[in-house]
Amino acid sequence: MINYKIRVQYDGTRYKGWQRQKSIDQTIQGKIEVILKKQFGRDIEIDGSGRTDAGVHAMYQVANFRLHEAEAEHFGGEPEALTALLNAYLPEDIAVLETRIASERFHSRLNAVEKTYIYRIWNSGIPNVFDRKYVFQIEKKLDVEQMRQAAEPLLGTHDFAAFCGNAKMKKSTVRSIYEIRIETIGDEVRITYRGNGFLQNMVRILTGTLVEVGLGDRDAMSMTAILESKTRAQAGAMMPACGLTLWEVKYD
Repeated sequence: MINYKIRVQYDGTRYKGWQRQKSIDQTIQGKIEVILKKQFGRDIEIDGSGRTDAGVHAMYQVANFRLHEAEAEHFGGEPEALTALLNAYLPEDIAVLETRIASERFHSRLNAVEKTYIYRIWNSGIPNVFDRKYVFQIEKKLDVEQMRQAAEPLLGTHDFAAFCGNAKMKKSTVRSIYEIRIETIGDEVRITYRGNGFLQNMVRILTGTLVEVGLGDRDAMSMTAILESKTRAQAGAMMPACGLTLWEVKYD
């Protein structure tokens, strides 16, 4: 078997997330798997580096799947030809940017060592017409300095149970955040999160909590107490999916 690693980019606006679902066909994984089945005549499961939520975008999602050598002959075996084959049938809001042959043991999720997410806030009373699908608008001016102070205690390795959207999470909720960078680019407030992994809805809840600080609704010094509580109710509201993009995935 040949293990193919693909880099995928998508506008998640009209999709129900990355993960395949039985009841609907509007998922990124589902769209790619349908094409593979039509081309090779069997069910081929692809593994993604993470399950982006409904409405979340990806600049750099990674996935892998395996083909028999005889199946690879269908497109000449070259990764570039497989890229072209997939893009010929994918909708215009999903694209395979690159295909590579990976080692037999490579797994896009299990081997990922670092992920970067970006949340974009349009901080203006005037809508951003052209980027409206990729930002969330907040009209009241945010206190970015207070948000930066609030982000400091979140850096490092912590139990992020308070920032997890899955109340029934049975696995470890300990994660490491290496960087939270909050920038102002014109009227945009852009928050970049870089860490070894993120829990379900974690980035959106972290952002919602920082936004509450920026709006003056929460003390910037409250983050440590929220972490220690391990209680979802202590953290802020979950931000809408439209402003979130999976930006990069790294491997050793």
